[in-house]
Amino acid sequence: MDNKETKKCSDCLFKTSLCRGLDPNEFANIFEQTRQYAYKKGETIFKQGTKTSELIFLTEGIVKFVYENNSRELIVTIDKAQTLIGLANILNEDVNLFTVVAVEPCKGCAINLTRFKLLLMNNRSFMFEIMSTATQMFRDAIFNFISVARKQSNGRIADVLIYLSDKIYESRSFNLGLSRQELADFAGCSKEQIIHTIRNFGADKIISVSGKKIEILDYEKLKTISRVG
Repeated sequence: MDNKETKKCSDCLFKTSLCRGLDPNEFANIFEQTRQYAYKKGETIFKQGTKTSELIFLTEGIVKFVYENNSRELIVTIDKAQTLIGLANILNEDVNLFTVVAVEPCKGCAINLTRFKLLLMNNRSFMFEIMSTATQMFRDAIFNFISVARKQSNGRIADVLIYLSDKIYESRSFNLGLSRQELADFAGCSKEQIIHTIRNFGADKIISVSGKKIEILDYEKLKTISRVG
C-alpha cells in the first residue's frame, strides 16, 4: 500500500476506536500484514464450517450473517461498515460459525487472526474493546431470535423494518439491498408472508414502497405492531 492508502487506513475507525488501547508498535504488528479486499454483491466473505486465518474489518457496505442447515437458510443478523466481522472465530478454533455474504458491494481489510489473538491475550484494554464490539453484535442476533420465537409474522416483519431503519440505513427512507426472500429469511417467515404483510402495511399508510425504496410513514404505528407482536 502506498503512503496515501496507509494514512487513510491508519486513521479509520479500526485504529481510532477499536485499537485505541494499543500502542503504535502493537498496532503496526497488525497493520503490516493487513490486506484490502473488495467484494461483489452476493459474494461470500466467510463460509460456515470452514477454517479461516483472518478477520475482516468492513470499511464499506452491508453484510448478512447466515446460519445454514439442510432445510433452509436463516439470516441471524445484518451489519454494516464500519465493523469487525469474524469475531466468533476467536473462541471457535478459527472455524466460521456463520456464512457472511455481501448484501451490496463491500470493501474490507483482512487482519491476521493469529496476531490479533496474541494482542488480545497481552493487552487487557484492547481485549475489552473487542469484546464490547462482539457483545453488541451477538445482542442484535439474540433479539432477532427472540422476535422470531415469540411473535406473529406481522410483529417479526415490523421488527425487521425498524432494525433496518434504525441500525443499518439510519433513515426512515432507504433503498433496500435485500430481496424479499432475504427479508423472509431474516424475519423467519415465508416470502409470501413478506409480500402480503408489506402490501398491507402500504395499504394502511404505515410504509410506502416503490421498487427497492421503502419509506416508513408511521414509525409509531410500526413500533406498536412490533410491541403487540
